[in-house]
Amino acid sequence: MRIAQIAPLYERVPPLAYGATERVVHSLTEALVADGHDVTLFASGDAKTAAQLVPCCERALWRDSRVEDTLGAHVRQLELVAQRAADFDVLHFHTEPLHLPLARRLPTPAVTTMHGLLREPDLGALLREFDDAPLVAISASQRRATPFANWRATIHHGLPVDEFDVCVAPGGYLLWMGRMMRGKRPDLAIEIARRARTPLKMAAAVHPGERAYFADEIAPLIERSADFVEYLGEVGGEQRAELLRHARALLFPIDWDEPFGMVMIEALACGTPVVAFRRGAVVEVIEDGVTGFVVESVDQAVDALRRIESIGRRACRDVFERRFTATRMAREYVELYERVASHAMRR
Repeated sequence: MRIAQIAPLYERVPPLAYGATERVVHSLTEALVADGHDVTLFASGDAKTAAQLVPCCERALWRDSRVEDTLGAHVRQLELVAQRAADFDVLHFHTEPLHLPLARRLPTPAVTTMHGLLREPDLGALLREFDDAPLVAISASQRRATPFANWRATIHHGLPVDEFDVCVAPGGYLLWMGRMMRGKRPDLAIEIARRARTPLKMAAAVHPGERAYFADEIAPLIERSADFVEYLGEVGGEQRAELLRHARALLFPIDWDEPFGMVMIEALACGTPVVAFRRGAVVEVIEDGVTGFVVESVDQAVDALRRIESIGRRACRDVFERRFTATRMAREYVELYERVASHAMRR
């Protein structure tokens, strides 16, 4: 098939460090190319891909200190997609839903993966207006807030099978990794590690809207906990892989409805078990007692860490290979593309 992948322009594809959506777009694009599809990626000009690249801005917008307003670049991206739309069998948008009025009027069918948290007050009216737009959820949890939307599939994320190596002899530290935001509860990760008397490494991106939260609440907590907490800042590449690979466990003490939780499957790919709070898509990703423990409080998380060696690290890797590979993800998307394209031809 001739497939267009349209990525957000905030981070590079693949991202240098944090950037779950861009990592998914990269994994999917490369898997589709490897499977013989003709793929074009609309992304920032610093993207790395085996697909044909259409650069929509010079470099990732959040990495370009000259850029203050990102809207203009994304509007231009839509124009570039529109100019080439007839060249494709399907358009796959991973962006915010700015494209929906345009996609409705293009000659090529489009699908949209919704990567973020969906709230009915925020998106309900929009999704009702565009009830003909084929949507993909990244978890069953994500779509519950808007069950009326035109959901065509639920497709869990996947990663290349060779991106991470399994480690069966981990180090003695716990890991909290992600974005420094209130709903991901870095403060609870510190509390769990303190009560478990286990060192904690923290690797996190601090986005502009969260700088005050980090500076006022988390940085002082890290400073007071310097005897067992090491803050590494934002990490990527091999350093990220090494941190995940050698962790005793990944802590995921969220108190928001996480739509998926990419770092959890990264951990499983390394054989690292996960201790996660029962929110959002956690129960769709973590098999309690098999790939980690699903808990509901700090007390339960501390107790789970006492039993973490009962989780087989090779079993974690086996579950990753069975459920969360890029090959599986690409196969499910191609099945969706074919259905959507066939439906468009019959109209």
